[in-house]
Amino acid sequence: MPESAQEYYDRLLAATDEDGRLPVAFTEMPGWDIFPYETAGLRLKPLQPLMDAEPARSGEDPAACRCASGRPRDNAIWTDGRWTLLALDTGIPITALLVPDAHHDLADLPRDLAAELGQLLVAIAASVEALPSVGRCQVARYGDGGAHVHLFFFGRPARVGQFRGSTLVDWEENLPRLPQNVAADNARFVAERIVTAYGGVVVGATSEDAAGDR
Repeated sequence: MPESAQEYYDRLLAATDEDGRLPVAFTEMPGWDIFPYETAGLRLKPLQPLMDAEPARSGEDPAACRCASGRPRDNAIWTDGRWTLLALDTGIPITALLVPDAHHDLADLPRDLAAELGQLLVAIAASVEALPSVGRCQVARYGDGGAHVHLFFFGRPARVGQFRGSTLVDWEENLPRLPQNVAADNARFVAERIVTAYGGVVVGATSEDAAGDR
């Protein structure tokens, strides 16, 4: 019988100190050479009580999800009429977000969309890694903020050793934003390669358009 949420939480609580803090696992991520923060004085926040229920996410009601408007996204760079790839403001060569045009969460994707998602994961990752400034494409799905499934593609900068691995998103938040013309060129480069590898069409601004907006 799988343990309940309460049983799981009780095990965590039993490992805390008098302030309700779990010990920092300095032999794990804080001990990695890519950990972005100095560890002197590092400590975890006190463990908070269990929530009464999982909080509602944006788009739990499909009618209230932004996809219901049918309006195109200003930051879309590629689409095939079933999926859309968005380029986000970022400090790394590219951060992109893949979303289905129809309202689904990851756990309820129909089989046809699930099959397409697998092919798109490969095509987008390969296209991101083709960027000269990218060493690796990292892929993530969280899903705690929005009920409409969305997958992140992070273009980890090439040869910047500290940015390797799962700490990339911590570094990214603190990096200067890409100039608009560079971001537009990178986005179009990626979108064009997705068209070649998978299909669909390129959408969005060119670097000349972006330069005129600065």
